[in-house]
Amino acid sequence: MVDFCDRAAPGVCGLFPYQPGKPEDELQRELGLTSVVKLASNECPIGPSPKAVAAARAALDEVHRYPDGGGHRLRAVLAERLGVEMESITLGNGSNDVLELVVRAFVAPGEAVVFSQYAFAVYPLATQAVGGRAVAVPARAWGHDLPAMAEAARVHDAKVVFVANPNNPTGTWVTDAALADFLAQIPETTLVVVDEAYHEYLDGRAGYVSALARLAAHPNLVVTRTFSKAYGLAGLRVGYALSHPQVAEILNRVRQPFNVNLPAQAAARAALDDEAHLARARQVNEQGRAQLEAGLRDLGLDFIPSAGNFISMDLGRPAAPVYDALLRRGVIVRPVGAYGMPRHLRVSVGQEEENQRFLDALSAVLERSGA
Repeated sequence: MVDFCDRAAPGVCGLFPYQPGKPEDELQRELGLTSVVKLASNECPIGPSPKAVAAARAALDEVHRYPDGGGHRLRAVLAERLGVEMESITLGNGSNDVLELVVRAFVAPGEAVVFSQYAFAVYPLATQAVGGRAVAVPARAWGHDLPAMAEAARVHDAKVVFVANPNNPTGTWVTDAALADFLAQIPETTLVVVDEAYHEYLDGRAGYVSALARLAAHPNLVVTRTFSKAYGLAGLRVGYALSHPQVAEILNRVRQPFNVNLPAQAAARAALDDEAHLARARQVNEQGRAQLEAGLRDLGLDFIPSAGNFISMDLGRPAAPVYDALLRRGVIVRPVGAYGMPRHLRVSVGQEEENQRFLDALSAVLERSGA
């Protein structure tokens, strides 16, 4: 039989597929559980805006038609809200899509892509899929070492540098001043992609300013965002990139037609108009994160201070057995051993009762194991 790895594009057979959080219904089937709490995928615990749901339902009447391939109405709303040109916006099937578009459009086999240790798994996956060289720069205190990343970009003549702000799975973040210094050190021929998937949770924090504020001064800057997190539209997959218009035009050359479906575009437009719902999502996240932090302290566990809607905790031991024991108690969290963090688990912020169920289950598991 033919070994199809020999026929695949270089780099593809060396990849390991991205592992999403275990679905609730799958765990229920496996273990015969009647009640499951999923705190694994950094989803919005209060769900989407009712306005977004209504808009998506209304759009279903037209699903026999292709969606607007250019997403004109959604891009127009985003442009007005964000103070950018429509020509600067590229829509994606989630922000993962636009991250991959950047790599596909600009990275040739053998060329370097720089990112931080413990950064989002999609960066090396997208790089290796096109035969690029993934350059992971050691982190500093779980966060990005921006000076070292800038140096790596120069040494390796990187085509792209990824900076997640805040970062997943660590929750660390960089200040506006640090980002400004970093951008000043990057060659103008290197694209800097600032991944702001969790921007809405960090907006307003002292020292933080979205990289969008620096877009006009840096034509090599790309800012990516998503509706999957604070807006609660993870199941519809809507993301976007903000960039220089020429960069956006190049991204659109490799973007698949109709990559954002009709109900998703409608829901995203409506979600942008429901500021009260977004404010509530932020409030629930702040309260829930504080609840989890207090509970982890009570259990004597260290954790990485997070600016997102999740916390990564250090169990002081291999995390896999604890993860499995939590599953048996109907609590799904996220192991992050694949990120080089074998002692950590990441828990998403949920509703108050969900957070408490996790803390109670974790306490019982640790007590049973003699922690």
